[in-house]
Amino acid sequence: MGAIGNVQAWTEVERREAQRTRLRAMAADVLAGNTFYREKLAAAGVTRPEQLVAGWAGLPFTTKTELSADQAAHGPWGRNLTYPLERYVRMHQTSGTTGRPLRILDTAESWAWWAEIWADFVYGAAGVRPDDRVFFAFSFGPFIGFWSAFAGAERLGALCVSGAAQSTPERLQSIVASGATVLLSTPTYALRLAEVAREEKVDLASSALRVSIHAGEPGASIPSTRERIEAGLGVVAVDHTGATEVGPTGFSCEARDGVHLVEREFIAEVLDPASGEVAEDGEGELVLTNLGRWGWPVIRYRTGDRVKLVRDGCACGRTWAKLDGGIVARADDMVIVRGVNVFPSAIESIVRGLDGIAEYRVEAFDQRGMVELRVIVEPQPGVAGGIRDGVADALHRSLGIRCDVTLAEPGSLPRFELKAKRFVRIASQPTPTGR
Repeated sequence: MGAIGNVQAWTEVERREAQRTRLRAMAADVLAGNTFYREKLAAAGVTRPEQLVAGWAGLPFTTKTELSADQAAHGPWGRNLTYPLERYVRMHQTSGTTGRPLRILDTAESWAWWAEIWADFVYGAAGVRPDDRVFFAFSFGPFIGFWSAFAGAERLGALCVSGAAQSTPERLQSIVASGATVLLSTPTYALRLAEVAREEKVDLASSALRVSIHAGEPGASIPSTRERIEAGLGVVAVDHTGATEVGPTGFSCEARDGVHLVEREFIAEVLDPASGEVAEDGEGELVLTNLGRWGWPVIRYRTGDRVKLVRDGCACGRTWAKLDGGIVARADDMVIVRGVNVFPSAIESIVRGLDGIAEYRVEAFDQRGMVELRVIVEPQPGVAGGIRDGVADALHRSLGIRCDVTLAEPGSLPRFELKAKRFVRIASQPTPTGR
């Protein structure tokens, strides 16, 4: 893992002053040219940069729903543009998993900002060097995530190897043939690569791969999932957080017990969903402001991510805030089952910690006015059916609830390249289909 620079070990006073300086500079351009935020902030009594900084606690939040509505009313780009359209050089869009996709534009300066954060912090913390060969196991669609990772690797000077438009066996062949040392993928797809490697008798553990960087899901911060990736690929697996509408926000350090936020480039807050209070640490919904993406800013943006943000330092020496355990879940994914708060990441941690499971799916449904869960488990080939009781017992011991556990036929559950959709809500109790 990479060494840290002094900028990642600020005192609280240094952090606050650095963020305020960046915020004042950004606010001058935003208030002058960005119609969306000029109107939104004026309604809160803010018309000058110094008012933005001084009145921070009273500023309104920004939501994805709000940005989407603005874009629908002022299509195709919306009004959250600080500069004339001719200044923008890239268009990406959100995945659309939580509603209408947002189309987001970046200037050349903003795109360089993305690449710099990747090169200096995400790759830097993972120990990626200019002499590395970085393999990108994804299709180059409109989603921004790995495009920016590609730009960051180019900035670093590493050799970039695209896995676009390849099947999983073809990607495995390319990883080995190119001597790739770093893999970028979702955690789910890393497990898929390991699964197919076993089937194809490709020994990835003996390949040149040494590091894998994962995003899009919380899996790389879940120890049982991370251990499966590392055992299957022969790598050190690390996590990265980010969002198309916000930026590349965080990275794993060598302690690997959470994700550090890049506080040089983002102001982080936590919104308590029960009280509505906002704090600089604690548990709740992560709220972020980006400080270097002036062409498409977000100010006090409600990410929808449930986190535990801590500021008590880290064994690695960094003082930047850390998301303990990474992103726990989407705020709206939590379900209450007989009085117990259950997050999808908790189920993943349990299921991935058991041997003999190739894939799984969770269905939440209403039964007699209460939420119930069904966990569908696909065993690895040759695994005996008794695994069903083992999964049910493990869930009961760890969560304190009983779930219906069903076995699926080998190869029947979907595999995912980008964000996995393993946790689904259905209207009513499913018809039993398992063994």
